[in-house]
Amino acid sequence: MKSNEELIETAKEAAKNAYCPYSQFPVGACVLYESGNVYLGCNIENSSYGLSLCAERNAISTAIAAGEKSKLLKIAIYSPKSTKCFPCGACRQWLQEFEKGQNIQIILEDDNNGLCLYNINDLLPYSFNLI
Repeated sequence: MKSNEELIETAKEAAKNAYCPYSQFPVGACVLYESGNVYLGCNIENSSYGLSLCAERNAISTAIAAGEKSKLLKIAIYSPKSTKCFPCGACRQWLQEFEKGQNIQIILEDDNNGLCLYNINDLLPYSFNLI
């Protein structure tokens, strides 16, 4: 399985593919599943801004489209424009949806190129849940 450092490096590579002509804020994400599989995503903007897709949701959608059925364990998120590039509220809810009791680990880079680790339950303690 990839280390946290490898996951953030992969997220950095994914950020290079971002389509962000409006915000100029590229973001890359890398998700790790229990199977050991890794999937990438980058943000993709649209002039109708509500139709834009965040990197985190792109990575999870890619995993689902590829048929991934195991548990989501970790996500690394990176933007060259910001340290500690936290997921937005919508992405936090998506992460909670797919956490399946794993309390997903969120990996971010800090100001000194070190890593900061958070859990989704810490970032979204009162998530919406129909189950």
